[in-house]
Amino acid sequence: MSLYQDWQDRAQQNRTQEEYNQYWKTYFEAETENYRKILAHYDTVYAGTVAELAKTFDMEPYVFVGFLDGINSSLADGEITLDTLTEESTVALKVDFDQLYLNMHRAKADWLYNLPEWKNVRSEEERKALTKEYRKSQVFVAAPTVGRNDPCPCGSGKKFKKCCGR
Repeated sequence: MSLYQDWQDRAQQNRTQEEYNQYWKTYFEAETENYRKILAHYDTVYAGTVAELAKTFDMEPYVFVGFLDGINSSLADGEITLDTLTEESTVALKVDFDQLYLNMHRAKADWLYNLPEWKNVRSEEERKALTKEYRKSQVFVAAPTVGRNDPCPCGSGKKFKKCCGR
């Protein structure tokens, strides 16, 4: 079984509500610490085997692969194929921090995009611009509709109701 499958199986394991809450609380605390470390050393590219990086980030290898699942779409060199990872697989975490910030907004992970370590990585103005970009991307703008008495968009010069609107 792959590490990623092991992560998914354990994450979806049947638990009581209290066990479920405790499992995810523990994971999110570890995830937050990983992001603190990555942001504090933003100029460092963490690279090595999955087992080495899991040890660096103080996680079990299968949990680290779960962390990789979350950061995967924010990697500058493209996404890692998670299904094939073993403890001996080599990975590099070269993070695109703008994409990471946007992805944290998409995940509604305010405990992550509000970390104080972001101040070292992006200025307040840059973070506000990224937040504005994210919010703008979430707004639905309806295309203008053609009224029946408006000129036809095909360019015939006729009213829409007498041309394409028939």
